[in-house]
Amino acid sequence: MLKTTKLLHGRDTPRAPADVVVPTQPGASAARLPPLAGDVARVPTMTIGVVGLGYVGLPTALSLREAGHRVVGLDSSAARIAAIRATDVDLLPLGMAALKAHAADPELVLTSAPSLLAECDAVIVCVPTPVTHRLVPDLGPLRGACETVVRHARIGQVVILTSTTYVGCTRELLEGPLRQRGLVPGEDVFVAFSPERIDPGVADHSPASTPRVVGGLTDRCLKEATRALSGTCPTLHAVSSPEAAELTKLLENTFRAVNISMINEFSDVAQAMNLDITEVIDAAATKPYGFTAFRPGPGVGGHCIPCDPHYLLWQLQGERVQAPIIAAAMTGIARRPHTVVDRAREVLAGAGLTMQQAHVHVVGIAYKPDVADVRESPALRIITELRSQGVQVSYSDHHVPRVDLGADVLVHQHPQDVPVDLYLVHTRHSDVDLTWLRGERVLDATYTLAGLDAEVV
Repeated sequence: MLKTTKLLHGRDTPRAPADVVVPTQPGASAARLPPLAGDVARVPTMTIGVVGLGYVGLPTALSLREAGHRVVGLDSSAARIAAIRATDVDLLPLGMAALKAHAADPELVLTSAPSLLAECDAVIVCVPTPVTHRLVPDLGPLRGACETVVRHARIGQVVILTSTTYVGCTRELLEGPLRQRGLVPGEDVFVAFSPERIDPGVADHSPASTPRVVGGLTDRCLKEATRALSGTCPTLHAVSSPEAAELTKLLENTFRAVNISMINEFSDVAQAMNLDITEVIDAAATKPYGFTAFRPGPGVGGHCIPCDPHYLLWQLQGERVQAPIIAAAMTGIARRPHTVVDRAREVLAGAGLTMQQAHVHVVGIAYKPDVADVRESPALRIITELRSQGVQVSYSDHHVPRVDLGADVLVHQHPQDVPVDLYLVHTRHSDVDLTWLRGERVLDATYTLAGLDAEVV
């Protein structure tokens, strides 16, 4: 386990021997970028590589291209690259408009050839950082991406890590290996951490309208990273080190995790007191200071909130540092789908039905509205637990035509095509009309169906 104190005081790492030869390109047989298209006067100021073209990397690549840079998008999945070229990906209207505008653009290069990174002025790493089923960080994708970047790094290149991770990761996975190659950060190459701020499913979100935090290994690293990122966001907020930027991202997502867990717990309090938690939150939100409104729900999904605080807890465990509030919040988040199942049992029992007799239809299984992403979605745990207790389960979600539950695969079914004892509303997509639920037996885990007289979790 890494020690934070060592990481924070690791700036005096000795330089590589002077006789180390540093190639400017990784090999004579490396793939080459096609020549720039168009008039030289229109040449973008930089060629920037983006490693990983997922829900963070693709919007990042598009924002860089929109800012006038030439972009090399690298992804190990040929299927993902083909889907991007076909514009068959999950993007909001702003992002999709940018993708369609640049899908055939010769200055947006999509590739699985890592050697093209050697021709980039800057490289931005945007790969996922999940946790295992034991809630331990899975650093495999990030380590692999950083090893690739280091292998193809060249003198003068800027390398920016954006993936959420533990404090000290930038130094361990980039600074140290670059020095081993003979490339001195701050002199030969420039290394920084600038956490991603992508909000999937939010129609008015754009990377170009979202401030960013950036921390460099040296002042020169900060300057060069800022130059690479400028034009892609309205404001760059500089911090003193990559570690400060890494902890900033962990604070952002842990803040949300703690408050989501708290408001879910408060919804249980309101339920016990026969009060409407939505009414209470709306009333509290009239206070113009000292209160941020969070809303209860069926749990937390996606890549960030269920995962990122565990990177912090994992690191603190190695430091023998306690964080009981954070730990309790993550326990509450993990338990929330079970609470939904318990509540479904109560509603069915009130109708004289056992779990083994019931058919429950889950409305919406994406982890949040208006996305096609089911990573860490509470719906998957809810469905699995319901089925383990003998419930017949179906679902409808036009964003998710099929879902793999490991031992089984479920497919989207129109809710009115199956006999249902209870409709469990998990995700309310903005383009779905749910007024047809009026008069049905409904458990509303979104707390947005007050007009339908639905039960809530």
